[in-house]
Amino acid sequence: MKIKVTQPTQQELKGLGVSEWPTWTCPVSEFDWEYTEQETCYFYKGRVIVHTDEGDVEIKAGDLAVFPKGLKCRWEVLEPVEKVYSFGE
Repeated sequence: MKIKVTQPTQQELKGLGVSEWPTWTCPVSEFDWEYTEQETCYFYKGRVIVHTDEGDVEIKAGDLAVFPKGLKCRWEVLEPVEKVYSFGE
């Protein structure tokens, strides 16, 4: 189960409707997480390292990340995060 990270264009973000997605914020911290459904999110601010069994993935401001359903991981929030997100496919 891999996390997909891309740097989308403004056109791609508009097509996904990210401006309508809810916002989530998080201070510098660490926590375990399991995805019960697929999550797509866009990072406006911050930087994290997501630790998975397959390796570490860095996600930062400007990145669009897709977390697969069933993924178990540990988030290491290095810089406070502001992101928007959508669940499901």
